[in-house]
Parts: sequence; C-alpha cells; structure tokens
Amino acid sequence: MNKEKALLYTLAVIQFSHITDFMILMPLGPRLMESFSIVPSQFALLVSAYTFSAGIFGFIGAFFIDRFDRKKLLMIMALGFALGTLTCGFSNSYYMLLFTRAFTGSFGGILSALILSIIGDVIPNERRAGAMGLVMASFSLASVVGVPLGLYLATLSDWHFPFLSLGIIALLTLIPIYRFIPKLSDHVVSNADRESPLQIIKNVVTSKNQLYALLFGIVLMFSHFSVVPFISPYLVTNVGFLDAELTYIYLIGGGLTIFTAPLIGKLADRFGRLKVFTIIVVLVTIPIYLLTNLTETPVPFVLIITSLFFVFGSGRMIPSTAMITSSVLPKNRGSFMSFNSACRQLTNGFAAYIGGLIITAGPDGLLQNYDVVGYIAIGMGVLSLWIARKIKVVDDTGFTN
Repeated sequence: MNKEKALLYTLAVIQFSHITDFMILMPLGPRLMESFSIVPSQFALLVSAYTFSAGIFGFIGAFFIDRFDRKKLLMIMALGFALGTLTCGFSNSYYMLLFTRAFTGSFGGILSALILSIIGDVIPNERRAGAMGLVMASFSLASVVGVPLGLYLATLSDWHFPFLSLGIIALLTLIPIYRFIPKLSDHVVSNADRESPLQIIKNVVTSKNQLYALLFGIVLMFSHFSVVPFISPYLVTNVGFLDAELTYIYLIGGGLTIFTAPLIGKLADRFGRLKVFTIIVVLVTIPIYLLTNLTETPVPFVLIITSLFFVFGSGRMIPSTAMITSSVLPKNRGSFMSFNSACRQLTNGFAAYIGGLIITAGPDGLLQNYDVVGYIAIGMGVLSLWIARKIKVVDDTGFTN
C-alpha cells in the first residue's frame, strides 16, 4: 500500500468512527424517546446538541487550527472524541446524555475540519474529488456496518452499549494516526507572520468566494439534515416499520453507497464537479418527495426509496465538498475549513431542531408535517444549484478559474 492510500484509509477509519457515533443516535430515536419519555422536539434537541457544540467549537478552532502540525492536533482531537463517546455510554438520564453529546461534539467538529484540511493539503486538486469520495465512503461503511451493528448491540443490552463499543473503536484509531499520518506543518507560519483572530475573520468575510462557499455548505446541509433525523421515527410511527427492520435501510442504502461514493468522486474529477453535482441534486428530489409523503407502504418499496436517498443524498456531498475545499489557499485552508465545518454543524443542529418543531404528533399518535419538511429540503437543494455556480477554484498561487 502506498503512502497516499495509507493516509486516505486512515482518515476514512477516523471518519467511520466519527460518523457512526453521530448516526447511531438517529435510529435509536424510537428507543430513546420511549426510554426517556420525550417528544420529537426533545429528541431533535438531543441530535442537535452534538451539532451545535461541533459548530461552536469548530468556529473557535478556526483561530488556532492552522498554528499547529495537523498530525498532533488530529491525535488530540481524536482522543477527546473517543473519551466523549465513552461518557455517552455511561449516561443515565436525558440531560446527562444531552451534555455528553455536546461534549463529544466539541471535538468532532474540529476533527471533521482537520480531515478535510489534510486531504486538501496532501492531494492535488485534479485528484481531490476522488480522494474525497474514498474517505466519504466511510459514511457508507458506517451505514452498512456501524449502524446495524450498533442497533444489534442495543438489542443485546440497551442503548448504552453501542456508545461504549464506539468509544473503544475511536481510541484504537490513534494507532493508524500515529503510524500513517505524516507530519504536516508546511502551512504553519512564524509568529511574526501569524494572523490575528480578527484577520482570520476578515479573510473570510472580505472574500466573496469564501462567503459563497460557506453559504453553499449551509444551504446544502439544511436540505439534507432537515430530513435525516426523522427518517427512523417516521417509518416506525407512520409507515409501520419494526425497529429490527430499520437495520435494512442502512445495510442496503449504505451498501450501495460504498460503491457509488468513490464512483461519483471519479466522475466529478472527470466530467466536472459542478455538472455532476447538478445532476445529483435534481435526482435526489425524487426520493426526498416520496420519503416524506409515505403512508403505510410495503417494506421493499420503502427500501428502494431510502436507498435512492442514501445514494443521491450523500452523493451530492462529494463534488460539493471538493468545490469548497478548493475555494481557498492552503495557508488559510485549515481555518476556513474549520469555519465551514462550524457553519455546517450549526446548520445541522438548526435544521434538526426546526424539523422537530414542524413535525408534531397528531391525536392518533402519527407524526404530522414531515411532507412540509421535505418541500423545504427540496427548495434548499434548488437554491444550492444557484450558489454552486458562484464558487471559483483557487490554486496555490491564488489564481481563480
């Protein structure tokens, strides 16, 4: 295995533990709502606690992320994330879990920015979407292996067990980080040349390209994450899914994206990121509409819809992330990607919480207004197409095209 592949696989392993930790909470929704006797808005806050914290600390991280060797900082953030996940497993009340999710998110937000920054630093622009596709295939692996296994562990014991197991896996990621991630400090400047926090903010707010890139990420994540947290509760409550059948959604949908994610990355490098992104955004409107308007439906038909949502919903993130990563110079990439990660995480939190406010439980116990959330998601996806056309690629000399 060459050094580049070893680095990318290591980042994918880190991303796997990070994404599984985040995703596992959502299919556990029905179990948590019953265990803590909470309503949809309280569950949405439980999901949002992680993303709000990740967003806040991602913003703070923008002021120091480019001051250190990326490898050292990655090890620190991975360790903090692992310890946070373990504390989730020891939570014994709703409010304690709310706090520990926020604690874990404080490391997860910076961890995401670091992974993207390392790819941007190491992989040339012409191969960057392909590298993004490989690392982001960890989302798929998290769906196929992480979430179903976590749900299975929950049936063996209770909802605590998946978090304890994930915490141990996250600790083990420190080994490949130490072995395969090289020292990455070429971006670090001397104290005399180091920019102040105000200058870092100024670099972003005075650059139309970076502002468009931030807005692009915000709109896209709102489109995606207003729908995602409520898939499991809606399918169980309104469509008639059993808890055990939720596993099939992640096994099949995630299994498909293991193959489609790298393929989409290669297609984006070959035919253009904007063109591929546009096609996928148009295609994803179909499963979003169908998914958010389902009533009692045969399981095989639902699985087709959810699989299409997985493939196209996650697929649009690959060319879009490559576009965002390439919109800034390497010396500012870490701070900008931290800002970007903060904005996206905060957007995830707001989207989930707003979705929880829109969706209500009717007198018959069924969830209502999920279709409204779907229409909003489709509208935001269309808006992202307009913003995407405003973003330019910046090479190492600052030239844009």
